[in-house]
Amino acid sequence: MDHADKTYALGFDVYGTLVDPLALAEPLEALVGEQAAPFAGLWRAKQLEFSFRRGLMRRYVDFDVCTWQALRYTQQALGCQLPESDQARLMDAYLRLPVFAEVVASLKALKSQGHRLMAFSNGVEASIRALLTNAGVLPHLEDVVSVDDLRTFKPDPAVYAYLAQRTGRPPGETWLISSNGWDVIGAKAAGLRAVWVKRQPEAVFDPWDVEPDLIVSQLDELPLRFGRVAD
Repeated sequence: MDHADKTYALGFDVYGTLVDPLALAEPLEALVGEQAAPFAGLWRAKQLEFSFRRGLMRRYVDFDVCTWQALRYTQQALGCQLPESDQARLMDAYLRLPVFAEVVASLKALKSQGHRLMAFSNGVEASIRALLTNAGVLPHLEDVVSVDDLRTFKPDPAVYAYLAQRTGRPPGETWLISSNGWDVIGAKAAGLRAVWVKRQPEAVFDPWDVEPDLIVSQLDELPLRFGRVAD
């Protein structure tokens, strides 16, 4: 049965879903030349890896620190040590990542349908608010929910329960919207519903016998799809 008038709480992952962290390849090009794309990719991969490991070890530092340590690692791994001034500019660039083209219009459409829209991120709340303000996204969101409040990271089940708690909706009426397959699996494991935003056609979803409730290639597919979501 279709429920065109059903509304939900939608928690949007930020990095890779609303804004593009791999766009850092552009400012990196002036610093490291042809290594720019590998540098951006490794920096992002290590940022996530460091947060996963710290969550498991219960050795929490916030996501800004993970990002900084991942930057240091990437320089060493690729043999391109940058001056401190350039490192500081790159960290500042993380607060000025570009928004994906369809994001703002999609959020406006979903909000007009009555859904509650929130950012939900491993990032520190102040940093996420600055990033989303710079990207022109924050005015279209009701709130920012950061795992920093719990001092752990996705995909800890506690952070998905916290998202549902903050929305005031039961887990079954709380959706994660994420381009990260591991994030979608984490939400599903915690009893939430989830959309995988498959931004790259070649992306592979982890074969864990867990499936997203919806798969879209861009956020502008969501207003129509949420008009057809069945309980």
